[in-house]
Amino acid sequence: MITFTEHTTTNTEGDTKKLLQSIESGYGFIPNLFSFMAEAPTTVQAYMQLNDLLAKTSIPMPQLQVALLAASIENDCEFCRVAHRAIGKKMGANVESLAALNEGREITEPKDKAIAEFTKAIVHHRGWVPEQETAKFLEAGYNKQNILEVVLVVTIKTLSNYSNHFTKPEANPELIAML
Repeated sequence: MITFTEHTTTNTEGDTKKLLQSIESGYGFIPNLFSFMAEAPTTVQAYMQLNDLLAKTSIPMPQLQVALLAASIENDCEFCRVAHRAIGKKMGANVESLAALNEGREITEPKDKAIAEFTKAIVHHRGWVPEQETAKFLEAGYNKQNILEVVLVVTIKTLSNYSNHFTKPEANPELIAML
């Protein structure tokens, strides 16, 4: 079994150390995703840049968190399931929508349900989403721009979820405490 090093600000140096210090400054701790992903600093940088771009989309942050959680569930990433429930709660996402999504129950909030279902459809169908599923997303009040923004959600989750499949980070106590 391949194991990855858990990088910290004390066992790393140079640009990687600066990168982790920046992450720690922003989050108040270093999420384990980044501790292991730091094996390839450019991958961390790509994730951070994608995350910055995601925040500039026209989709409100609460719905983005629902979409990020939906992709993480569809990709079977336990770390990100915890992270997006915790961060989603902090970012104002509907806690009941996050819980329903995490537990496999039906989401009752229409916009959350639509973005969760559409995100999962993109992942499941590898981008070849049936037209009727795309139409349901649009009928829920989303638009064509949002379709491509959800593709960005899937992109960032593919990067982090697949990295986590290799590195197997455990959820940080700080994230668990946020639940």
